[in-house]
Amino acid sequence: MLRWLLVSMALAGVAGKVLAEDYPSRAVHLVVSFPAGTTPDTVARVIAPKLQQGLGQPVVVENKPGAGGNIAANAVAKSAPDGYTLLVSTNGAVATNKILFGKDLPYDPETDLATISLLASAPQVLVVHNTVPADSFDAFLKYVRANPGRLSYGSVGSGSASHLTMELLKSDAGLFIVHIPYRGFGQVIPGMVNGDIQAMFAIIPAVLPHIKSGKLKALAVTGLKRSELLPDVPSVKELGYPQLESLAWIGLLAPGKTPRPVIARLAKEVQGALAEPETRKLLTRAGFDVVGDSPAEFRAWQKSEIEKWGKVIRATGAAHQ
Repeated sequence: MLRWLLVSMALAGVAGKVLAEDYPSRAVHLVVSFPAGTTPDTVARVIAPKLQQGLGQPVVVENKPGAGGNIAANAVAKSAPDGYTLLVSTNGAVATNKILFGKDLPYDPETDLATISLLASAPQVLVVHNTVPADSFDAFLKYVRANPGRLSYGSVGSGSASHLTMELLKSDAGLFIVHIPYRGFGQVIPGMVNGDIQAMFAIIPAVLPHIKSGKLKALAVTGLKRSELLPDVPSVKELGYPQLESLAWIGLLAPGKTPRPVIARLAKEVQGALAEPETRKLLTRAGFDVVGDSPAEFRAWQKSEIEKWGKVIRATGAAHQ
């Protein structure tokens, strides 16, 4: 039995080496877990042409939205581990949903998906509708405490950074504000602008035009320093809430059993693409901090995010919302 196991492992290693040497020989598909026009889609479409140049094969972007990113993540996790079907997704589907959905999640983000590179990250901003009588973070907290349950907040879905960050604030600041989950930024932003919901945490580019127009008021940025896009808005650290540091991030992953040489090739190409000044300029203008780390570094980040937000989910009961 042991001999057969060793032979099988050896054959698998040879097969993986052969696949890597021949890789890629056809089009590579980037499966994006949210609709066209969303931040993961933007990042995917910025890096796709650069990857295509490096790999020498077409790189096709496909949008497969739904279930907070779980549909796309599950599809990639169950696809052939050959490097031709990759996932571009956010925190939820590849980290926090493991705790949020538990046994109901049809894949394990840590074992069924292989990390390639963390592509980009971005702080969020707490915005309120202009009808909310609060022009500062402290004033907002006081108003919500004085009017428990009167306000509602939106998110791009349960388990998203926009959801969990507000749940953490609610817990730490003793707030009662009702959660209204939406299916992505394409739905929640109009709801926010129309006043259907009164508050939310969002990535800055998604709401910046509405802040500039005066329809929304920006009260705090969830980084440890101010954002260049909103230099007049204080950071959560300045406001005395450093534990509210929360980054919306986007990563590139493959099916879990993808050969390591293929993962290494993809990581190298991604890092090269993200290092190009043109790519960095495009992503920075869109409000992202460019990362481009190694598979091991991304795996460590994924684990730390699961641990950090898992505690928030358990403490706040966010899994039941």
